[in-house]
Formats: sequence, structure tokens, C-alpha cells
Amino acid sequence: MLAADTSDAIAVRRTRARRLVGLYAVTPDLPDIALLVSKARAALEGGAVALQYRNKGADAAHRHAQASALARMHAARGALFIVNDDAQLARAVDADGVHIGEDDASVTSAREIVGPDRIVGVSCYNDFERAATAVAQGADYVAFGSFFVSGTKPAAGVADVSLLSRARALGVPVVAIGGIRADNAASLIAAGADAVAVISDVFGHDDPSDVTGAAHAIARLFPVPHSSRHA
Repeated sequence: MLAADTSDAIAVRRTRARRLVGLYAVTPDLPDIALLVSKARAALEGGAVALQYRNKGADAAHRHAQASALARMHAARGALFIVNDDAQLARAVDADGVHIGEDDASVTSAREIVGPDRIVGVSCYNDFERAATAVAQGADYVAFGSFFVSGTKPAAGVADVSLLSRARALGVPVVAIGGIRADNAASLIAAGADAVAVISDVFGHDDPSDVTGAAHAIARLFPVPHSSRHA
């Protein structure tokens, strides 16, 4: 029975990962929970297929409160919900998965925490070998960047767009990140990105209706209906 249970869990995880085609909205560091939820809801209304909760400045209790609020909201919306950095928090709020970077837990450690049915995504920067190793260890998607100057990480190294097409051979969704806007996302999609992760161009608006419009401007660049190239 254990083997069957594990097989079912892996199938659930793979189904989740295949949905990662389109706009991947990443939250800004907003302390106000109600405003954060309002903007996140607006991004999903604009067509985001995934939402990543990211807040580098909040303490553990506030992060838990924010992630829990987003999890409740996202459960009624159907998009993927990913937690940045913190596998324990991802598990606690029943997120769809966790996203880890070079200073976070390993893929193996994250998998032990979140379990076999949740996604583990990995930041690979401009390093194809890091991506290949991550997939070999069980990563469900890989992210490369920065492709353009990023206001969130202005000192980030520049990734070559050729990484996107090269990474298609890894057999998992490929995400592009870093300074992506509605006017430059199409070039990354054409180069092989399954999804584009965006913070400022989506959430950098005071009015939630403008957040929805900004999200839609990027989401509409992807084929409709969204269908993964890794089905």
C-alpha cells in the first residue's frame, strides 16, 4: 500500500507541475495582510497561473499569517500556490510547493519536509549544471535569471536566453525571472520559457484593478488554453 500511496502522490505532484505554464506572480514585501491578499487576488483575476509568497523582511509569525491568508484565498481560485524559501511554512499552510535558492535547503531536504505530492522548484540563476543536478535530485521545475535588470535584485547576474531552450531537454517546466515586463516577456516565451516570474510589473500598482490589468497584459502572451509542453 505504501508504494501505491507514493505513486499516487508523485502523480499529484507531476499534475501540479504541468500547470506551471503562464504568468507566475511573485508577491512583493508588503506588511499589510489585507493589501497583500487584495493584490494577489487581483493578479489571479488577471490570469496568473501561479502565485509565490515571498517576503524576505517579515518575522516568522507574520510570514505564517500572510501565507495562511494567501492560502485561504488561493484555495478558492485554483492557481498554484508556492512558498519561497521555507519548506516548513509551505507544508504548514498546505501550499502546492516550495521554491528554493542557493542559500536554502537542498532539493532532497525540501522534499523530505513537503512530502512527495508537493512541488519543489529551484532557482538556477545562469547555471545550467545546477539545473541539471536539481532535476536529477527531484526538482519539479527550474528557474533561470536575471534576464533583464531587476529592481528586486539589481546586482543579480545576467542569464543568457539560450539557457531557456537548452533547459527544455531536462523535461520539467522552465521559468524565466528578472526584470520581466509585458513588453519583454514575449522574447523569453519564444526562447522556451514555460512561465515568467514577475514581481514589480504586476504588483507595482496601488489600485488592484491596475494589478489585474498588468497581470492580464502578460498572461495573454501565452497560448490559451494554457497547456504544458511537458504533458
